[in-house]
Parts: sequence; structure tokens; C-alpha cells
Amino acid sequence: MAASNEEVKRKLTFRKFEDGVHRWRSQGENIFNEDSTYKCPTYVHRTPPCQSGCPSGEDIRGYLNIVRGIELPPEGVSMQEYAFRRCTDANPFPSMMGRVCPAPCEQGCNRNNVDDFVGINSVEQYIGDSARNEGFKFGDAPALGKHRVAIIGGGPAGLAAAYQLRRKGIASTIFDEHDELGGMFRYGIPGYRTPREFLDHEIDRILEMGDIDTRMATRVGRDVSVADLEQEYDALLWAIGCQTGLGLPLEHSDAPNCISGVAFLEAFNRGALQVTAERVVCVGGGDTSIDVVSVARRLGKIDSLSPDQLTEHVVGGLVAHDSAYAASREGAEVTLTSLFEKAEMTATEHEVEDALREGVRILDGVMPTEIVVNDEGRAIALKLAKCTMADGIPTPVEGSEFEIECDLIVSAIGQGGDLSGIEEFGNERNLMDADKFFQHPDRPGHFVAGDIILPHLLTTAIGHAAIAADSIERYLGGASLSKRPKVDVHHFNLLDKLKESNLEPTEFEHVGTWGTSEADFAVHNYEDRSANEIISSERQFLSHFNYEARHLREVHGPDSESVLGDFDEKSKCLSEQEAVEEAGRCMSCGMCFECDNCVIYCPQDAVYRVKKDSKTMGRYVATDYARCIGCHICADVCPSGYIDMALGDR
Repeated sequence: MAASNEEVKRKLTFRKFEDGVHRWRSQGENIFNEDSTYKCPTYVHRTPPCQSGCPSGEDIRGYLNIVRGIELPPEGVSMQEYAFRRCTDANPFPSMMGRVCPAPCEQGCNRNNVDDFVGINSVEQYIGDSARNEGFKFGDAPALGKHRVAIIGGGPAGLAAAYQLRRKGIASTIFDEHDELGGMFRYGIPGYRTPREFLDHEIDRILEMGDIDTRMATRVGRDVSVADLEQEYDALLWAIGCQTGLGLPLEHSDAPNCISGVAFLEAFNRGALQVTAERVVCVGGGDTSIDVVSVARRLGKIDSLSPDQLTEHVVGGLVAHDSAYAASREGAEVTLTSLFEKAEMTATEHEVEDALREGVRILDGVMPTEIVVNDEGRAIALKLAKCTMADGIPTPVEGSEFEIECDLIVSAIGQGGDLSGIEEFGNERNLMDADKFFQHPDRPGHFVAGDIILPHLLTTAIGHAAIAADSIERYLGGASLSKRPKVDVHHFNLLDKLKESNLEPTEFEHVGTWGTSEADFAVHNYEDRSANEIISSERQFLSHFNYEARHLREVHGPDSESVLGDFDEKSKCLSEQEAVEEAGRCMSCGMCFECDNCVIYCPQDAVYRVKKDSKTMGRYVATDYARCIGCHICADVCPSGYIDMALGDR
């Protein structure tokens, strides 16, 4: 049968035969020649690559299957609330992370081998925003034990740790030197990306669990000593983040108008910075630098700014701008420089595209070589040169130097910890060491999570917090810290699902018995390898899936003419229908999604649907071993790779 003209035009990879195959093999050759190895279908749960690529370890496949309607919630629970429960088992900030996470899960999505990845974080935003709109709360926390933990830092890692500890019956007190909780969510990311009404709601929902106290405007090592905390609390978790930006490794980088991206964004998010300079140059290439230049374009400049109101004075905390300055804003000239070419920049691709549309000039493949200062010691220009990269080290191209005149230079090349007053906990990189259980290696009872170990993603800090909370629970209980799973994520648990559905196995009477596929004291024909294996697309029957365009959420993106003063939220939420349809694109890798292929294609009618009153997620089909001939067609046509041929009786 020839390919249709429509197929050829729509899917250019269509071919009748694989490379090297010259004869069409009849499926009948498989169907009527039984296998000789005594293998029958076994239903094997594995971890999908989206989840294994999520540093928070969210059960992504799980909440997508809930939203699409494959996994049904318990009676009396809506789809939205059930998806919220599943999503927040790992991450209590679905609204925030659905907006700002760069989504490494989407890069690993097996759907990329069919057409395009599933829009995971747009569905996550839908779950989080629905939770706020519907007023969903976390489930009742267990009774408190006798222990209380001090958490130093009220950002994503500290708040996530307080949440996970409270779910284990452990109280905590959060110490933070800011006036408000939120850390990087509040002070490091512009509010048009993390709208404060959603952020405040997600923080309040954690505090509403109870027995999570806060001590704001309190710096450990200055306002309270570590020794006092060790006396008062049973364990300490350091989640202080990285609040200092790295300066450019050039002479004159200490000029007053050379500032860090971290300090620039914090001044803006505190509301102190209302306008910026006329000519701004930001050196970076990552997400922080994109936020800096996008904010600078929105703030603009004013000509009547007095010298004592210059940006560096506001960033330094010496003064604050009057909000009335906004009325006099004019556009600022903003340039971003990067060592890497645009395609290789670490910033999220669509954020780079947004910055270009907003009027930011991007000079890529260049490195700063000199800061030019005037007689007063202020930077007036930045010298740059084209560069080549070898082993991550830039080398200037001879004769390619040029200058950019500027009034403000912002360095967004990295972040470091602020360990003043607690220097003894730091390492040579001005960070903190932690072992694989997130314990501080030199301080028993001290644990570490988040950027202070190594600056990375917000989702990474949240993942650290969950593991650290497990370690703290075991430490407080006097248990040894056991080996973590090879695939260390929040796994779907079939036994828990069976209990939820009142289908749990009966108690085993510990009597001798022959092998059986019918006794109800065990879950038959099922193997859980999710803690050790990740399902690859090679195990799946990808031909089952048709081309389906992604449902893109609406993004508010001003252009260069309208960006000035535009602080409207960027990411609009999907509608319920859009979220359901987008979740429906998930291939449910490593878990049955009830497509019926195995039932339809089995030539012996050996694979059958279980009875409706015995059906639940992961237990949709079973095998009649008396009929099975081991032909393995069911495994071949399983789109999710849920069926393996394993030893059994024919």
C-alpha cells in the first residue's frame, strides 16, 4: 500500500520500510508461530523520562492522566483537586513553577519523537491556578511529634522543606532576613512572571498547615547565633540560597555603576527601583540576565534624575525612587552580551525571543575585555571582543575589539552565597557542602538544600528540600540513612491506588501454595521497576500516535514600542478544555492508558479487560495464561511500553 499524498506532505519522515529492510514481513508470520521461551505478558511500571528529568521529581505522567480523564479521582473529588494533590506531592508551588520553570521535563518528553513535547508546565499552571480559584487546601497534616526543625531561609527550598516536614508530623520555624517569604520567587524574578497574588496564596497555603512558624527580618549569625539554634531545635536546615552576584573578572569591576543582576532585580522587586539608566549593558546569557534586560526595558530612564538617585544608589539600598518617576519614563537603550551564540545561550529560548521583540539588543559570541572609566571612577564604556570557546574557556579573537558606551553595567554571570557570620559552614567556593542525603558533612544535625549547594533551577531546590526532609525525619527518628532509589522521584504506587479504590489485596495466610494467577492476596502479572528504570521511546509503539499540534497558552508579549511601563502578567492560563486536550497528548510512557491495543490485537483472546468493579489505574487488562501462546504481539503494539514478555506458563 503506498503512502497517501497527504501523509507524505504532512509527515516527511514517513517511509514504508526501515533502512536496510527490503521485504515487507507479514504480521501473520508473528501471529501463528508461538514463542518457544515460555514467555507471557507482564505489566511493568517504569518511570517516564519527563519525570526522571524533573529535579523536583513530580509525578508528571500521573497528573496528566488525571487531567485527561484516564485516572479517575475518588468519589467526591474533582479532577482539578485530584490533579492538585498528585502534583503537590512533590512540589507545593504549581502556579509558580508552571509559569517560570524552564521545564527540563519537556526536553525529555518521548512525544518529541512523534511531533512535539507535551506542554507540561502549561498544564501545571492550570492545576495551580485552578487550586487558587477553587480554594483547594493541602490534606490534614498528621499529629505533631516532639521535634522541631529550624529552617534558615524562606525561599523555595526552605518553604518546600517546611511543607514536606509538616506532612511527616514535624514542626518547623523559618528564619529569613527579608520582610516577606518567597526568596527567589519574590526577590529574584519580576512580578510579571511570578504574579504576587498567586505567590502569596501558595505560601499562605503552606503556612495554613499549622506549626510552621516564621521569624522574619532575622539573620542567623547576626540576630541569632547558630549555637542558640542548636540548643533550641532538634535539627537545622540551611536553605539560604545565593543572594550575591558575581562581579566581572576585570579591573574596575568595583566602579559604583557596575552592579550585579541579583541586586538589580531585588531592588526592582522591593519596589525601590522605578527607573534605570539611559544606556544599560548586561553581561550574561542566562535567565537572570534576560530578566535584567527585560526589566530595564520596562523601567526606562528619565532625564531629570538627580545624581543621588542613580540606579547604583537605589540598588545599594541608600535611597528609593519615588513612584511618581514612572510618569516621566522614556525608553532606555539596553544591550545584552553573551559568550555563547544565541542558540547556545543557557536562557530559555522563548525568553530570548521575547527580549529581542521587546527591543533588547543581543550581542552574542563576545566577551568583555575591559571596563573603561572616567576620571571620577565611573564606568563609561565596556570593551568587548569576539571570542572562541574551548572547554568552556573564552579566548578573544585578535583585532575584533570594540566599545559600547554605557551608564550602567550589570553583571549576571553567576551567583554566590552570603556567609557573613556563618563562615565556618562554607567551603572554598563560598557555598556549602552536602552529601547525597543533603547532610552537612562536618556538622551532625545540620542539613543543606537549594542554591547554597550549587546555584541551579528553582525546581532543583524544591527537589533538594524533599530529600532533605526525608533525611531529617530519619535522623530525628534515630534511623540510619538508607540508600536512595536509583531513579529518585515521587513514584506512582499501585498498592496505594488499589487501597484508594478499595481493591487492596487480602491478607496472606502464610500457607504453602502453588503458583496462581487468581488468588487475591497478591497483585499478579505486575512488576514495579520505576525506582530503577526509565522507559525509552524504543520500547514504545510510536506508530499508534497521530500528529497533534500542541495547545499553546496565550503569552502577553509587548513589542519595543509598547514595552515601556508594561508590567502585565506574561503567561495566560489554559482553559479547562485546552488543558484536558493538551494532557491528552501525553503518551503515558511506562503506564497503561487503556488504549485496548493489546486486547484488540491478541490472536488468542488471551489478553482481556478486567471487570469494571476490579479496574483501576495500572490494572486495566490481564492475561489468561491458558490461552497465551507467547506470540508477543501485545508487547509489540503497546504504545506506552507497559508490557514485557516474561517467564510464565503457556
